[in-house]
Amino acid sequence: MEHSLVFSFFLIFTGAAVIASLALFTRQPLLVAYIVLGALFGPYGMEMVTDTSLLSDIAEIGIIFLLFLLGLDMQPSHLLHMLKKATLVALLSSAVFAAIGYGTGKAFGYTETECLIIGLSLMFSSTIIGIKLLPTTVLHHKHTGELVVGLLLLQDVIAIIVLLALYSTSSGDVSPTTYLKTLLAFPLLIGSAFLFVKYILLNLIQRFDRFHEYIFLVAIGWCLGVAEGAAAMGLSAEIGAFVAGVSLATSPISQYIAESLKPLRDFFLILFFFSIGASFNLGLLDDVIVPALILAVLVLAFKPLVFKVLLQRISESSQMGWEVGFRLGQTSEFSLLIAYLATSTLLIGEEASHLIQATAILTFLVSSYIVVFNFPSPIAVSDRLRRD
Repeated sequence: MEHSLVFSFFLIFTGAAVIASLALFTRQPLLVAYIVLGALFGPYGMEMVTDTSLLSDIAEIGIIFLLFLLGLDMQPSHLLHMLKKATLVALLSSAVFAAIGYGTGKAFGYTETECLIIGLSLMFSSTIIGIKLLPTTVLHHKHTGELVVGLLLLQDVIAIIVLLALYSTSSGDVSPTTYLKTLLAFPLLIGSAFLFVKYILLNLIQRFDRFHEYIFLVAIGWCLGVAEGAAAMGLSAEIGAFVAGVSLATSPISQYIAESLKPLRDFFLILFFFSIGASFNLGLLDDVIVPALILAVLVLAFKPLVFKVLLQRISESSQMGWEVGFRLGQTSEFSLLIAYLATSTLLIGEEASHLIQATAILTFLVSSYIVVFNFPSPIAVSDRLRRD
């Protein structure tokens, strides 16, 4: 049964308010509540919200705003230093996680291509969970936050290359020129954004800074404009949003913009996690539950360990390595996108796709519990660990 978008929003946000209240009373992470609600109300549950593709498109805006706000808190000089330091860790860890996924897929009899896609899906950690559970006023300006953000950004670059390869496979365009254009687009985007901010955007903001709604409007327009520009250049909208934020980070107005946009970001992120739960076909759960559980256990066990070992190799402390490892100890939204794209281009079957999805959801849930109960975060259930 089809419902209007307004009715769908009523179900999602009223239901989220109720189940979030229960989650807080029982000291559970709110992200878990949103995913469970999606599974309950979605097309494979009670069928009360059926147009999950529309919700997913809307929810993507939440990811874009999240990366934009993150960029506003990152000074370019600190970020560049951390990216240089974390590159080797990002590359080596991605190779290890890909091998784990590939080997597990082979053990359960999936095809060579499906094993490769499963391996690729394990390479990345969740930008949303990693950053959503990162205190914005504390760790973003400390070493832990810089490491987490640097690794996530490098993984995003690797993910773009993977997605580009999948798109090229579906379209038949696998020329080196396609990859070269994408690699050249990134510095071009950065340079254009900083020049526009320096010579145009900041002048406009300084001239009309007494009109608060104008600042709000310009910030949203700048974020979405650079995001769309990045997408048009072959990059991801998320990376474009981050560049938009970093280009404004040195401006005194950046913190005002960050505070103004936080409620808007949270609105869309609730939709994102709801859509994750709603898009999973519960009817295929029996077919993938065993390999999904094994993959989830391997991810949850080995990601923190691998990150800890590699970070110690670049002179980080053991405690720092464990915390960063646990914060990145899950698969990614990119895993879901890889599964969707690989299925739509017939590279993998429905069962392999749902294996990737089930692994992602399981690691999202368990990893959220681990971080919320053990490390500082804005939604920690303990007053001792709660940091905004």
